[in-house]
Amino acid sequence: MADSSPFHRSWRIAHSEASLGWGGQEHRILAEIEGLRRRGSAVWLIAPEDAQLFQRAERAGVPVVAQPFHQRALLPLHALRLAWWLRRHRIEVVNPHSSRDGWLLTIAARIARVPLIIRSRHFDVPIPNKSLSRLMYKEWSHHIITTSPRITETLAATFDLNPAEITTLPTGVDLGRFKPEGPRASLPLPALPPGTPLIGMVTVLRFAKGTQVLAEAARILRDEQGLRVHCVIVGDGPHRPRLEATLAALGVEDQFTLCGHREDVPDIMRALDVVAIPSFHEAIPQSGLQALATGVPVVASDVGGIPSIIQHGQTGRLVPMQNAPALAAAIRETLEQKERTRAMCAAGRTLIESRHSLDVMLDGLEAIYRRHLGV
Repeated sequence: MADSSPFHRSWRIAHSEASLGWGGQEHRILAEIEGLRRRGSAVWLIAPEDAQLFQRAERAGVPVVAQPFHQRALLPLHALRLAWWLRRHRIEVVNPHSSRDGWLLTIAARIARVPLIIRSRHFDVPIPNKSLSRLMYKEWSHHIITTSPRITETLAATFDLNPAEITTLPTGVDLGRFKPEGPRASLPLPALPPGTPLIGMVTVLRFAKGTQVLAEAARILRDEQGLRVHCVIVGDGPHRPRLEATLAALGVEDQFTLCGHREDVPDIMRALDVVAIPSFHEAIPQSGLQALATGVPVVASDVGGIPSIIQHGQTGRLVPMQNAPALAAAIRETLEQKERTRAMCAAGRTLIESRHSLDVMLDGLEAIYRRHLGV
């Protein structure tokens, strides 16, 4: 049902995403689309037909436009076709989210004279061709949205952006789903001794997510400190075979349960004793936001945008990247210092309620639209 509040105006918006997978970035895009549709805007998704985001959006009733992004030789033709589509549907805002779709949709939007071109950036990774990328981030887009202060700082310095041209807008959490109260998931665990702590990761299985660091930390806790934990990995991805080989090599395969993809993430969070985020680089990880909203303790790498939500000693514990002994020590401290950990969890929930809810994110988007397009 559309939100009839006088503070919301209806816009005609097109998002695009070239990725075929399903992770935090894709999850956020769908949350933006569905949230703005509930508030009364007309929103489309432009994506490859075989992308998981395309399929999930279509099942959710979102209008979708099938568009391949890998055919570089056909870019001029695709740009003209998309420009015609944008004009025909009277699109007021375009918002590409990745590099390949960014070039195509931005060129099409400029041809179609779309009033507001937004470029979203979700990761703090090096930009390979700064002079070429300057066209996208500085010359051709009206506004940049990032998901963490670290990304904002990098882009502002790289392309000499002024504060009015770029906004940090972290992913919002649905507080109706992610809350401490509620059912706990039934997990396919082996027989465990009573009281065995469950350490969880909800992630796409990629090397940079650091699952192998958690494996080494579990071995250290068991062999050097006499603390046996069980690790639950929720998600799938290209790194799974390598992770399985690592678990076998370290002799901890019996301490890990690989659940694959699950949709009941709030229930899973509530079933865990600690959420680990040992990533090598991150913007603001959704699993961190979701864990804080659900009241679950978090131990995470001190990288990227993570410290903006996992504030060491206040809302969670931070450790150096790729440091398994430090990760093991922080997990043990989290489990043993119960009162301090509970205080961090309470502070984390307050942080999410005040700054990182879904409504805060949607309000921020609408404020950008009003600034450029008027009320």
